[in-house]
Amino acid sequence: MAITAEKIQSLLADLENDCVERTISTTDTDKFAKAICAFANDLPDNNCPGYLIIGAWDNGDVYPIHVTDDLLKNVSAIRTDGNIQPQPSMNVQKVSLPEGDVVVAEVYPSQFPPVKYKGRVWIRVGPRKGIANEDDERRLYEKRAAHIKTFDAMPCMGATVEDLDTVLFRQQYLSKAVPPDVLQEDKRDIKLQLQSLGFYDFRHDCPTYAGILFFAKHVERFLPGAYIQYVRFGGKGRACEIKNEYKFSGNLCKVLAQLDTFVDTAITNRRPVPVSALREKIVMDYPHWATRELLMNAVCHRAYDSNGPIQFYQYDDRIEIMNPGGLYGKVNSDNFPLVNDYRNPVVAEAMKVLGFVNRFSRGILRVEEELKENGNGKPEFSLNLGTAFMVIEHISLFSNEGIRGSEEKSEEKSEEKSEEKSEEKLTEMEYKVFNLIKENPAVTYAYITDKAGVGETSVYKIIKSLKDKGWIKRNNGRKCGNWVIMKKITDTEIIR
Repeated sequence: MAITAEKIQSLLADLENDCVERTISTTDTDKFAKAICAFANDLPDNNCPGYLIIGAWDNGDVYPIHVTDDLLKNVSAIRTDGNIQPQPSMNVQKVSLPEGDVVVAEVYPSQFPPVKYKGRVWIRVGPRKGIANEDDERRLYEKRAAHIKTFDAMPCMGATVEDLDTVLFRQQYLSKAVPPDVLQEDKRDIKLQLQSLGFYDFRHDCPTYAGILFFAKHVERFLPGAYIQYVRFGGKGRACEIKNEYKFSGNLCKVLAQLDTFVDTAITNRRPVPVSALREKIVMDYPHWATRELLMNAVCHRAYDSNGPIQFYQYDDRIEIMNPGGLYGKVNSDNFPLVNDYRNPVVAEAMKVLGFVNRFSRGILRVEEELKENGNGKPEFSLNLGTAFMVIEHISLFSNEGIRGSEEKSEEKSEEKSEEKSEEKLTEMEYKVFNLIKENPAVTYAYITDKAGVGETSVYKIIKSLKDKGWIKRNNGRKCGNWVIMKKITDTEIIR
């Protein structure tokens, strides 16, 4: 709904209204974000939008500004830049008043407080904003609990804080979820710290199911189906001999890392395939990042009130991943994967904090790109199973065949010519990867893939090229070794 000039004039004149913040700055995005965060939290329970008015003095007088498209885009971008979590609901528009133009951000109260800006909870205290104290955060979380109906936010009755590995929570999670300066000032007891992140329910004095999933010492005591069942069949059907099986069980804080390593070492199966007598290409049965992403999606979106596990089945020609719980919320067979919704919002946020899920809902699209590049074809999604969701990932076409064809031969000739001219020089992408390795010699392939913004197959090509040109080498093997920088770079050694 459009914000009228009459509405804004009324708000500017009401100097006692704690739902209004005025500013004459057009560039102070930090100030804007704090105000938006505070309005989204709606600690006073006004149950109405808050208004950030850009182009007005504190006394209500208009300070006319030149409203550009860039200004409107910059204010709107505050919603999605990742600094405010969960994302606020807001409307941004130019409003023309008799005295001149202003920009208005209309911010709606969040259903999932506390809302944080860069790890801090901002609230309105009368006409001013400030940082929430312990009691404020408790009130906000109680508001959240009253609104959230998802299973992961419900109290796990019968569990206590003693059932959680609080050392694990503090050492491996808290430091990633909360900025260091905020954490240094945080003197709250463990229950309050857990509650502030959605892992504890004060009304019932027990952990939430999300708290159990991530930090419980014995997860299956409370959630019998919360594990991943891996089976390797020696053929193309379930009637074939079982060659290997494994149960990934325990809290997600540990299991997610184990699952990531397992995919990398046991599923990917990287190897060089000859393209010609002079050139090789690294191919994989299943790209590590894509397979990992599909598994993480299964963990994130499964129905945890089911006693069935996630099935991770590998056959000679494909991988099948099936999780309890079908499509959820706004997602249906017509809009998947362009629309995203969370069956487990607390679990999703925790996985983002730990670095196992991206923040921008493009995981499936990137999976499709990775699989196409590696010769696996498009993944197959079974969207109409009702109580379950399944994805099939086919083995790479290159797994049993060499890489042949006119495209490869043509590519090979052009690459060989360029290599003759610049054998020792680095391309811009090689330079980017080289710097990532230089900054952290223990860096992993998966990390480079994410930071460089290219597919895993491309990363392996780049790494191989850097090694062949003598810029880097590997010490002590892939699993426990590290990279060694062999040369220093000058500007003349980069191909522009």
